[in-house]
Amino acid sequence: MTHSPATQQYREKQAGDLRPGDFVFPPGDGPAQEIVSIDVENDDYGVAALLRLTMDDGGTVRIAVGSSVPVGDGVPAGPAGDAADAGTADSPEPDVAEPDSSTPDSSTSASSTPDSSTSAEAGADAPAGPAVVVPPRPETPPAYTGPSAEELALIPEPAGTPEAVVRAAAANHKGKNGVQVLAERLAKGINTKSGSCLRDLSNLAFDLCIVLRDPDHALEVADLLNVLPFDGNLDRWASIERALALSSFICREAGQAERAAVYEKLLRAPESQEEDPFKARINARVRQRSLNEPNLYDKEIFRAIDNGNHEAEREWRFLRLEALMFLRAHGGSKTIGEDELARRIANELESVRA
Repeated sequence: MTHSPATQQYREKQAGDLRPGDFVFPPGDGPAQEIVSIDVENDDYGVAALLRLTMDDGGTVRIAVGSSVPVGDGVPAGPAGDAADAGTADSPEPDVAEPDSSTPDSSTSASSTPDSSTSAEAGADAPAGPAVVVPPRPETPPAYTGPSAEELALIPEPAGTPEAVVRAAAANHKGKNGVQVLAERLAKGINTKSGSCLRDLSNLAFDLCIVLRDPDHALEVADLLNVLPFDGNLDRWASIERALALSSFICREAGQAERAAVYEKLLRAPESQEEDPFKARINARVRQRSLNEPNLYDKEIFRAIDNGNHEAEREWRFLRLEALMFLRAHGGSKTIGEDELARRIANELESVRA
């Protein structure tokens, strides 16, 4: 017997477990619809908050990440499913109705058997629209192992104060206005609680490495950021993240694989901060999607080329280079492997240094 999604047995599924191809019962009494695609919307803090489902009939359904919804299997349900479907389609109430008071044994048996109770509830509640329920806590969040004390020891202590490190790095590049301006501003006092100060340090490290080809001093400046912990502030973390990705690249190029691995572990620090397992799992999926579909600024670069704006093209390629370094520090993704990343990084380096 062939079943349509509308006649299958209802069951609950967590929003985070939905996939294209699943059948979801939209609000109302209509049949189940197949999911064509799923988009994740974040809140203002970058946390997954809403799933927007596109259905096969062209409609959309919005589901909060903490919800569960009634779904169908989309495949024949077998003999047990046939009985459940017949009870749902042909009669307003299921065969397993209120227990007869004259048969206490069967009543006791039904109440003491979780599976039979669950099946009865599912059959009785089937015609209702989707109810938002509190989902059970899922499995443990993605594992993350931070660097050990021995690994952290591979990052050397700065030679003097942070301001002294900046002045020493800039001293080798007299006449380079960009570096000198950043160094003069930072030499007045480095406040690691200031987002603008962290951006200046990150920009200085990139200029030293990419533009002036001075990876040693760039790494010394970057290490002023690399040792800072993730405090939940994503704006401040963006500068630290850039420095960690750059440091990983410098060490990989220099053959310091162990030290590079330390930076790569530190780069994943935010992945261990979410304590709720369900949210951690949703965040991991969103993060993996961003790695699989990175923004490499193709449209902006092609537009600058078409307009003959070489300065704008260079700026966009600089941003693409940063994105590629970040991907490489993550070990690549499901769509771009490490070898391909290394090739692309080499191409972008040649372009921005030309």
